[in-house]
Amino acid sequence: MALYEHVFLARQDISTQQVDALVEQYKGVIEANGGKVGRIENWGLKSLTYRIKKNRKAHYALMDIDAPAAAIQEMERQMRISEDVLRYMTIAVEKHEDGPSAMMQKRDRDDRGPREGGDRGPRREFGDRPPRRDGDFQRAPRPDRAPREDRA
Repeated sequence: MALYEHVFLARQDISTQQVDALVEQYKGVIEANGGKVGRIENWGLKSLTYRIKKNRKAHYALMDIDAPAAAIQEMERQMRISEDVLRYMTIAVEKHEDGPSAMMQKRDRDDRGPREGGDRGPRREFGDRPPRRDGDFQRAPRPDRAPREDRA
């Protein structure tokens, strides 16, 4: 059997309990077809980058799956039919990660260390800028056009 990571997005107007019910439904499909589901993570309601089927937010859920390809195909077929699932993605992996996924890890922005000058970088002084030359803002000649002097 192959290892997979599966993420799906559910509509924003369903409750968290309904999302958990969807996860249990798809877990049952996998187990009925000879697979097993390992880690299940509910990432919660998050904003989408762009609208999907008139939804601005979606419930995200992750499942680590160890199942044959037929089980994955059946689960994806049922997700295509469901109106509650906006998008899904299944990825074959070499091995499942231990511990929480990257989405569940709490990372502070301060773990990168302090930067000189705050969050905009070091401050430049007025004299730090190189002087302008006349050719800095001229466009490069286009090979398909003759220079302006030659054009009539």
